Amino acid sequence: MTRSELFAQIQQKSSFLCVGLDPDLNKIPSHLLKEKDPVFSFCKQIIEETADFAVAYKPNIAFFEALGARGWETLAKVEELIPKDIFTIADAKRGDIGNTSKLYAKAFFESMDFDSITVAPYMGEDSVTPFLEFENKWVILLALTSNKGSLDFQLIQDQNGKALYQSVLEKSQAWGTPDNLMYVVGATRGELIGKVRKAAPEHFFLVPGVGAQGGSLSEVAKYGMNSSCGLLVNSSRGIIYASNGKDFGKAARKEAEKLQLEMKDLLDKYL
Repeated sequence: MTRSELFAQIQQKSSFLCVGLDPDLNKIPSHLLKEKDPVFSFCKQIIEETADFAVAYKPNIAFFEALGARGWETLAKVEELIPKDIFTIADAKRGDIGNTSKLYAKAFFESMDFDSITVAPYMGEDSVTPFLEFENKWVILLALTSNKGSLDFQLIQDQNGKALYQSVLEKSQAWGTPDNLMYVVGATRGELIGKVRKAAPEHFFLVPGVGAQGGSLSEVAKYGMNSSCGLLVNSSRGIIYASNGKDFGKAARKEAEKLQLEMKDLLDKYL
């Protein structure tokens, strides 16, 4: 998917909502466990109920690969189920030496046809650029994440006072462009989102941490939105686990619509 196609979806739906698909067998409604493929049944209903409000879906690959070969088959079915005009993110956090990264890219971009993949930057340029060689596909590079452990490394400063995440932003922009490179920027780091936007003014950000993790959607928009929105705000648990009963799909739809209405107001305010 191209940048213009993604922005068109945002404008059409008045939304920059990404729904995270984290199908945990210990959390999905118990009545689904009787199904032949409980994870697929769960994801199918979530997608069908939230597609009116979402511009992206982000399957977390760990929840599928933990199920072995059957999980990979389920992932492929889920990816095929997502409407083609909705952006797809393989949340796989890959990143390895060149040849290995190229094969990871082929797996997710060719075999499964995802639009994007999350990538860890720690091994540097030659671990990232193989993912950027695929036309109309995206790398979403970890920059400033929302987890507690991000403080262990990402905010460490060099002798000039530059934090590690700032070096990641600076160096990586030479590898890709705003048309194929996004950044993960956590919503729980609200006070720093403005700094990240200043360093990467044109790039899209994938923003986790709104909802269950306590991030503020209004702060994210205030500090992170640019002229083409530039944001995909992810909500996983707050939507997909809004109910553990037979009404889970309707409950997910209600939560997705609530976020979309907030996003519409923010788009009207800042664009």
